[in-house]
Amino acid sequence: MAILNFDALRAEIAAAKGIHAVGRVSEVGAGRIEVEGLAETATLGDRAMIHVKTGAKIGAEVLALRSGLVTLLADGAADGVSLGDRVELLGQAGIFPDESWIGRIVDAFGRPLDGRPIQRGRVERPLRAAPPPATTRKRLGARLETGMSVFNTMLPLVRGQRIGLFAGSGVGKSSLLAKFAKGVSADVVVIALIGERGRELREFVEHVLGPEGMKKSVIVAATSDQSPLVRRRCAWAAMSVAEHFRDQGKHVLFLADSVTRFAEAHREVALAGGEPPSLRGYPPSTSHQIMSLAERSGPGQERSDGPPQGDITAVFSVLVAGSDMEEPVADILRGVLDGHVILDRQIAERGRFPAVDLLRSVSRSLPEAATPDENALIAAARRHLGTYERSEMMIQAGLYTRGSDPRIDTAIAVWPQLDAFIARDEAASHSESFQALAEAMSAATTSV
Repeated sequence: MAILNFDALRAEIAAAKGIHAVGRVSEVGAGRIEVEGLAETATLGDRAMIHVKTGAKIGAEVLALRSGLVTLLADGAADGVSLGDRVELLGQAGIFPDESWIGRIVDAFGRPLDGRPIQRGRVERPLRAAPPPATTRKRLGARLETGMSVFNTMLPLVRGQRIGLFAGSGVGKSSLLAKFAKGVSADVVVIALIGERGRELREFVEHVLGPEGMKKSVIVAATSDQSPLVRRRCAWAAMSVAEHFRDQGKHVLFLADSVTRFAEAHREVALAGGEPPSLRGYPPSTSHQIMSLAERSGPGQERSDGPPQGDITAVFSVLVAGSDMEEPVADILRGVLDGHVILDRQIAERGRFPAVDLLRSVSRSLPEAATPDENALIAAARRHLGTYERSEMMIQAGLYTRGSDPRIDTAIAVWPQLDAFIARDEAASHSESFQALAEAMSAATTSV
């Protein structure tokens, strides 16, 4: 324990800087703060501290550079800032993850949110690191047990895979993320709660995730009342924490809720910096920000000079208003992921959770993640569900006569079994889940 404390002390000393460049506020307005005296020293993305005459300190970030002037965006309200206030340039601020963070809740700067002191790691990690080189990344790994029948069978999740969870509000998205956190076999779970409502943080930790889920989790949170700088930083900080454990050879499950709020935070920052809106109000850089965040997850690097990296299996949630899968954030993210899962409000309203719309959901780990027999079973189940969906209006209206079409007869018999199977939670392995799926389909079809 003493060694760990000394390591933390060394890290604190190494991070301390004796000299900081100082400038003065020259203009305040429209959410932006202009500073003189730092233009030759500051770089984009640098952190700064504004020392208000009342004695308060306001964090800020360098947003733009012009000849003789630096533009800052404050972390919060700029109330009290006046002309001539001293501005201290802090430089690029990364994050210092540590193994002791497992089981803890931190903010976007690595500060504890659970009321207990926290240990700083020995190595600073950049917020916006490059992904592993594409030519040296490993292939997707083995199939993962999830504790949920539908993901053990028809929507498999494999090690290093990146999937999107597309849902409107109130259809069970947070509960499904918590099931992934508790059910997926991973060494560490890193959860980014971006722009979450303040009251829901504790509820998610204590009731949704629970003590079992927290045992191997690190939660990085930025609530909705915080500035767009902090909310955007939350996603980057959480990914940096995941990369810290990945580089130790561990398998990391990364859960982000949600990428939509990350994109909205970036939009606010970019528009304040003068970038024009183009994609339904989003600036052009939104696409790159989302893609670069997603690319940092996935399989690690194979190294000839040492042990391979671990992997980051990622689940990115996306808020889709009115089930609009063509809105910019959903469209951008869907194009760079290895699968997408769509939660449907109508399914949730009739009481089936998870409210997965199986026919609109895809796992790109198939067919490699399943055996030929398993793939045939998945295809048959999808075929029956598709037949029922196409004929559902006619069936519900009483216009279909049994015996008119053998395929519809079979679909009607199988549908209740498949619907119940999708909702089933279990501790069984995926092979046992496939066995249960085969038995459910067999029992239904023999009754036709």
